[in-house]
Amino acid sequence: MLFYPSKKITIPNNVKLKCVSWNKDQGFIACGGEDGLLKVLKLETQTDDAKLTGLAAPSTLSVNQNLKGHSGSVQIVTWNEQYQKLTTSDENGLIIVWMFHEGSWYEEMINDRNRSVARSMSWNADGRKICIVYEDGAVIVGSVDGNCIWRKDLKGIQLCHVAWSADSKILLFGMANGEIHIYDNQGNFIMKMKLRCLVNVTGAISIAGIHWYHGTEGCVEPDCPCLAICFDNGRCQIMRHENDQNPVLIDADMYVVSIQWNHTGSVLAVAGSQEANTQDKDGNVVQFYTPFGVHLGTLKIPGKQISALSWEGGGLKIALAVDSFIYFANIQPDYKWGYCSNTVVYAYTRPDHPEYCVIFWDTKNNETYVKYVKSLISITTCGDFCILAAKADENHRQFVLVLCNSIGTPLDPKYIDIVPLFVTMTKTHVIAASKEAFYTWQYRVAKKLTALEINQITRSRKEGRERIYHVDDTPSGSVDGVLDYSKAIQGTRDPICAITASDKTLIVSRESGTIQRYSLPNVGLIQKYSLNCQACRLSLNCNSSRLAIIDTAAVLTFFDLDARVRDSTGQQVTGELLKLERKNVWDMNWARDNPDLFAMMERTRMYVFRNLDPEEPIQTSGYICNFEDLEIKSVLLDEILKNPEHPNKDYIINFELQSLRDSRALIENVGIQHASQFIQDNPHPRLWHLLAEAALQKLDLHTAEQAFVLCKDYQGIKFVKRLGNLQSESMKQAEVVAYFGRFEEAERMYLNMDRRDLAIGLRVKLGDWFRVLQLLKTGSGDADDSLLEQAYNGIGDYFADRQKWVNAVQYYVQGQNQERLAECYYMLEDYEGLENLANSLPENHKLLPEIAQMFVRAGMCEQAVTAFLKCNQPKAAVDTCVHLNQWNKAVELAKSHSMKEIDSLLERYACHLLGKNKTLDAIELYRKASYFYDAAKLMFKIADEEAKKRTKPLRVKKLYVLSALLIEQYHEQMKNAQQGKAKEKNSEATSALAGLLEEEALSTTSRFTDTAWRGAEAYHFFLLAQRQLYEGSVDSALTTALCLRDYEDIIPAVEIYSLLALCACARRAFGTCSKAFIKLESLETLSSEQKQQYEDLALEIFTRHTPKDNRKSELDSLLEGGEGKLPTCVATGSPITEYQFWMCSVCKHCVLAQEISNYNFCPLCHSPVG
Repeated sequence: MLFYPSKKITIPNNVKLKCVSWNKDQGFIACGGEDGLLKVLKLETQTDDAKLTGLAAPSTLSVNQNLKGHSGSVQIVTWNEQYQKLTTSDENGLIIVWMFHEGSWYEEMINDRNRSVARSMSWNADGRKICIVYEDGAVIVGSVDGNCIWRKDLKGIQLCHVAWSADSKILLFGMANGEIHIYDNQGNFIMKMKLRCLVNVTGAISIAGIHWYHGTEGCVEPDCPCLAICFDNGRCQIMRHENDQNPVLIDADMYVVSIQWNHTGSVLAVAGSQEANTQDKDGNVVQFYTPFGVHLGTLKIPGKQISALSWEGGGLKIALAVDSFIYFANIQPDYKWGYCSNTVVYAYTRPDHPEYCVIFWDTKNNETYVKYVKSLISITTCGDFCILAAKADENHRQFVLVLCNSIGTPLDPKYIDIVPLFVTMTKTHVIAASKEAFYTWQYRVAKKLTALEINQITRSRKEGRERIYHVDDTPSGSVDGVLDYSKAIQGTRDPICAITASDKTLIVSRESGTIQRYSLPNVGLIQKYSLNCQACRLSLNCNSSRLAIIDTAAVLTFFDLDARVRDSTGQQVTGELLKLERKNVWDMNWARDNPDLFAMMERTRMYVFRNLDPEEPIQTSGYICNFEDLEIKSVLLDEILKNPEHPNKDYIINFELQSLRDSRALIENVGIQHASQFIQDNPHPRLWHLLAEAALQKLDLHTAEQAFVLCKDYQGIKFVKRLGNLQSESMKQAEVVAYFGRFEEAERMYLNMDRRDLAIGLRVKLGDWFRVLQLLKTGSGDADDSLLEQAYNGIGDYFADRQKWVNAVQYYVQGQNQERLAECYYMLEDYEGLENLANSLPENHKLLPEIAQMFVRAGMCEQAVTAFLKCNQPKAAVDTCVHLNQWNKAVELAKSHSMKEIDSLLERYACHLLGKNKTLDAIELYRKASYFYDAAKLMFKIADEEAKKRTKPLRVKKLYVLSALLIEQYHEQMKNAQQGKAKEKNSEATSALAGLLEEEALSTTSRFTDTAWRGAEAYHFFLLAQRQLYEGSVDSALTTALCLRDYEDIIPAVEIYSLLALCACARRAFGTCSKAFIKLESLETLSSEQKQQYEDLALEIFTRHTPKDNRKSELDSLLEGGEGKLPTCVATGSPITEYQFWMCSVCKHCVLAQEISNYNFCPLCHSPVG
């Protein structure tokens, strides 16, 4: 960071200034002084040259207004930027609020307290409140419209300073005796502030300044120190908040009069005076510090007494009130930035983000990529990559180096345990250094890996990709370095202050002036040199022979690393300090292709040196990005960071060197021969290339070829050879025009020569298929069909690349590009078009499997199967059916193509489902695959489990019915299969044998079938009996309950006989009831307590009623039964004794003829009544 005076404004009549304040938003400068002096000034740049912007642009006073109103010495000026107001106060206690109207400042409000003098005034962060403190202890808080919000008199206290917190909840009052008191925003005392910077300080002190940065432009890191308090003796403390117990302490070692933060809170300026060597006057200085107390630099100002300072809104200038002058100084900030692969990388802070916002600006395409990095330390670039160094963890001392490409994509992060205060990188290595040690990392990027290196990519850290060295070590270049962070803890008396590296050399500079030279990639100490300065920036030229050094005083010197000279004792030593020295240098860059060329920034001028001789300077304030091919690329970071989210390409400036400008002028004005002689005297590949291009335009092929040879442009040489083989001058001219990229002109020349084929060929090379198609259609001859198809497909590709699929389809159809057409249909989800395309393709076409996979991904089974079968891939078709759960289709295909894998696959999938306890899914799987018997077994298992759980009987009945229905479907399947076989075989004996075998197979499953229907019958009658009982049909209920006695294997006997006893009791058939109780009392499943309860209940019933049935005639036949069992009506539960009854076609159960008319569905299986 460089600070230097730039301008001086003299106040008329030698009136001494007391205060100065710079409006951060509108740019007005207010200064107050003796005899009521109050001026408002404004500096504006006036230049028409786009390159002369920022600090390099000349500035003039556009506003210079004297404000009349004060009679005494003006002591305070403070701005309210939000409401564009100026508040001033003089030694007589008069306060005036000024407003801006129609280009001038006018009085708006006046406050004259008379009793005391205002010592300090401060507007809060949003500009709505002002706090004024008086010498006699009075405090007034007022609103922006002039109303008093509250006032308070602090008795016995002499006030001199006031400051608001960022949230306007806290007020700090500075006392004349040096104390600082903390109050809330209503004037209530909270506590005294602990001033740790005054420990061991004796004697009278006073507060020089209090400035609380409000975070309006973000902070350099989360919880950054922002409250600066400084005393006149130079002691200063910077706090994170008003109660910070561990503030940053600074001793400026000077008499301080004023302090102020810059616009981002990243630099604190401390103004005052130091005792000079001469006896007659003091030296005015401004010291600059970071929020963490790091000293950035010193600015010396002439004059007797400095009284105030104020920053400009952009932090690039500072105004200083000295005697009767306003001095302006320029500040060249050390931005966090870099340049890689046509990309400018820069970082800035935002108030809405605690992290740094890092912008990757592609200057070629004018596109930006944003990345947020917490606690960013530095940005370092090389080639196509950059390194972002940052704190990895706030609580632990760990840091991270993130390797990124030119669009900000993180490629490889490395976590290290040393503070990366200094970072440099080459094409292969990243070197990070703390004050005691340096860490080397041989990074690798995927696109650069060879086949051999891929096998080594997983090597551990110990194998040498990462090493760490202490600065006091003397590594030999073998394997001395290891990743041992304990070395970083060891201290040193001579810390590191700067590093730089090239592909083969690493330079480490130390605070004593010692320069240590190491070899790369194997780090070995080669040489030590001694300088008389402390470097803050180093740079090696392209062949690592010379080192540029910018020291802490901004002096640029050069050191020849390989020169051998004799020292004062006559001994030969290596290394020589060159005689060139430049002051006030803040940036420099070596040329990439010439070790003797470099560019440097000195104040607001850019100098280019060739062999240490300067060219004419260029007025600019740009930061040098790149120096190559006699051209310097510079970026105006000051202007970009005024609106960092929207960088302008105008802020990238290219400067040509004098030799390039002279060569171009000679070619244009004198001739090729004279220019050739000049270039021979000042050779450079860029100049030879310039000459070659000029010779080509004039068709001087001999000179062009020689120039291409000298600049080693093989393609140019081939082009000249090709031109020499052409006979027509106009053809040569057209080729040259095309070579220089003037394609429209070249096309016109081809067409004028009636060479439409060459015009088309030119457009084909350029990939301009729209123009190719236009030329093909407008020609008089027949167009080449293959070229026409190529053009259609090229236009289709153009639209497809931009995801304009509808437009792409139109051209792919005409270009008959079926592969890309399928892709477009798929992206458009036009599956009908995709199906039509598949149907139009011949069998076994190579595109059919791909189209089939598209259908699979869309879940369209039928279309996918059709496509697979068309390309003769039945297994893929079956796999698709399985994948999409179309098991019926899968089984059908497997059978039709004699595939045996389907059974095992189905079984495996079913086991998978059962393993996940998805039994119903397995049943559905078997059912869809027509494996009804397996489905029925699983369903019957579920029904049994539900019956044991004693859940809802209706649910259990439905499960048994479903199981039985699946068995019926299995029977139907077997029957149909048998009939099919019988039709195929005419032999009567064979048919009879097959029937017997089939009947035997059915008999093995008949017991399971009966059990399935028995379960359904049992729960059907169980439910029916209870329904009849509740409806009052006690006769029917008893009849149905009696049927349940046959189902003791399905329904627990206790429930059957309890229900039977209840129905018999309701029917007053106490004989039947008695038998039911006898059965209950004899059940072994009941406990003795339960049996006793049944006995007690039976005793209570049968002591009142005789255990005999009243109507025995019907019951006798039912209880005693006959030889053959009669079918039972599933609608009423009564036996069917008539010959006329209805039988269900599905479950084969019967219903009385007079009852079936009341039903639309079978009472048991719920199939429709036909």
